[in-house]
Amino acid sequence: MRSHYLLYLPGLFSSTALRQRHAGSHGHEDPVPRLAKQPLHKLSLADLVKHGRPPLSAEALLSSARFTLSLLPIRLAHRIQAIRNLPYIVVSNSNITKIYNNYQHSLSTLLPWLDNFPSRKHTLSTLDDEIRFTEVLAELVQTHTDTIPILAQGFLECRRYISPEEVTRFLDDHLRVRIGTRLIAEQHIALHFSSTPHFDPASSPTPCPDHPSFIGVIDTALRPAGVVDSCGEFVADICELKYGVRPRWEIDGDPATTFAFVPNHLEYIATELLKNAFRSTVERGMAREPVVITIAPEPPADRPPARLDDDAPRDEKRKGSFNSGAIKPLDDNAPGVTIRIRDRGGGISPDVLPNIWSYSFTTMSEDDDVPGGGGGGGGGGGGVDALNVLSNSGNGGSSIAGLGYGLPLGRAYAEYFGGGVAVQSLYGWGTDVYLRLKGLVINLAVHERPPLAYELGLQPLLHQGAHLLLGDGVQVDLPQDRLDALGDEPVVGASGAGPLGEVHRQAGLVLLVVSAHGGAGARRPATDQAELRL
Repeated sequence: MRSHYLLYLPGLFSSTALRQRHAGSHGHEDPVPRLAKQPLHKLSLADLVKHGRPPLSAEALLSSARFTLSLLPIRLAHRIQAIRNLPYIVVSNSNITKIYNNYQHSLSTLLPWLDNFPSRKHTLSTLDDEIRFTEVLAELVQTHTDTIPILAQGFLECRRYISPEEVTRFLDDHLRVRIGTRLIAEQHIALHFSSTPHFDPASSPTPCPDHPSFIGVIDTALRPAGVVDSCGEFVADICELKYGVRPRWEIDGDPATTFAFVPNHLEYIATELLKNAFRSTVERGMAREPVVITIAPEPPADRPPARLDDDAPRDEKRKGSFNSGAIKPLDDNAPGVTIRIRDRGGGISPDVLPNIWSYSFTTMSEDDDVPGGGGGGGGGGGGVDALNVLSNSGNGGSSIAGLGYGLPLGRAYAEYFGGGVAVQSLYGWGTDVYLRLKGLVINLAVHERPPLAYELGLQPLLHQGAHLLLGDGVQVDLPQDRLDALGDEPVVGASGAGPLGEVHRQAGLVLLVVSAHGGAGARRPATDQAELRL
């Protein structure tokens, strides 16, 4: 029998060795340490919408491309440096090395576009430049699609050589940065394709008629009930394929609620939470009991929270049906949404509950398929592995079955903009999962001109949920109760036309379109500073 020996080279995969190898292959100083020392820009939705609603002008598209380019190399360098700081035996794992090489490739691809790069080869000064840059960006996004499952498999294989605490620290940072990095790149790509063929927005009567509520990847009128119902259909199909039973679900509360959010993020979270609820319900033999999903828009800070009446009568309904009687309707201008998913799957065992947020914790049996593991679960690849398929619609989701990353990754998406996920288990009965999605307030900072707001009598409202959208005129969106509070003020009457504009009703809001030509007839530039609540 032939003997096998492991050749141990202490410095082969150390941070120093990786840095020297990269620098030597490019013939110049490694840029990673310098870039990694720069602080990460804290991403906000204001960053993502500041270039305006598509279709964008050529100038706005170039501005978006330059902004994207200014952020991505620093973020990539931070992740490269973090991987270099892992123990050498972990970095030597083929899966971890693959991710490291992907990040190096992405950084080296973007560096020639930077103004201060010694070997700069590209510029961002024309639309043709922007088109080439967007093509490169789309390829890089595709390169990193499977980063999470590959990392998960790598850490699973290296679990003997790195502590769970180290893995948790690395992945917590990695997931937060990754979410923001993909969002930055995908936002510009979406703005680009929604602006082609780069015509003048003024020539289009309605911007982006196919998706009027979208600004890039952000849906400013996202309806959570619709997303959850779609995810329910998807997970129920897989569940029926595996178990021969199709779970039922009901959506109650306020299913008409809309707010601004990234649909792919909600889809990702909802798929994982419904997968757990459906699976536990079916495996406990409670498929006749529907999983109840309650949509609860949160009230404004100056109003008491709505009372959730669990004793409210609920008609027996088929899956996916809406029941609006279980929760009090709330103000359209609610700052956020809470989604409760309630199942009768028996709850979570007390000895398991503390581990559900731990990376690599899984309840899958060894008979179930694990990616790359060659498992042969009796479902022919469509069993619990299929139930662990997270939605892969632009956010890098992929099958991470059995690797225990579903819940912590879903929570990372929820927490990115200030939300969260909480679990309440009634062992022996069922589980309630509360998903809170933070309402998003975006500060639109343009050329400041406070007198305009004062002259229109709107300044007191700009910090109470008013919308100021810029165009040939000034369009101010006020919730109905805010407008009613104006009474007989000269800004606008109770309805219809007012001295300065017209009132239009749309999506639960009252839109006051104010002419940019003031009372004296002089044309005023539509520039001001206001708070935009989406």
